[in-house]
Amino acid sequence: MAGIDTENAESIIRKYSDMIYRIAVHNLKNTADAEDIMQEVCIELLTKFPGNRDDEYIKAWLIRVTINKCNSFRRLVWQKRRESLDDHTELEAPEHIGIMEEIRQLPKDYRNIIYLYYYESYTIAEIAEILGKNPNTVSSYLQRARKKLKTILTEGDDNNA
Repeated sequence: MAGIDTENAESIIRKYSDMIYRIAVHNLKNTADAEDIMQEVCIELLTKFPGNRDDEYIKAWLIRVTINKCNSFRRLVWQKRRESLDDHTELEAPEHIGIMEEIRQLPKDYRNIIYLYYYESYTIAEIAEILGKNPNTVSSYLQRARKKLKTILTEGDDNNA
């Protein structure tokens, strides 16, 4: 069992907490669940992080762990029966709503790739490594995600006209 000391973990979490939270919110569409995932990622960092590494490795490891925790969370049977509070109240700041709502309409694989590509500035090869997918698959998903997002945005514009 690996892991790191509390002081190092604290500095890593301070540095990457916003990114972890954003990834969790994108995946779960629920702020309370995203906070739970953040806690689980912190525990994973303390107990299972594979030793001292460079910043890029740490960031990629945290992204992988966060996405995996979100996927596990969604698979829970009781989770599928719950209704999100976010469906009834808007908790995000108005300036962040815009395109994020449209991105959240994409399938989870597409959402993750769009997020990592545009918001975290990873290359297709880096995303493939982080997600454990073939670079060609990531490239195809990115193209499909762009196409779906364009459809969502244009249909939204047509509906408002």
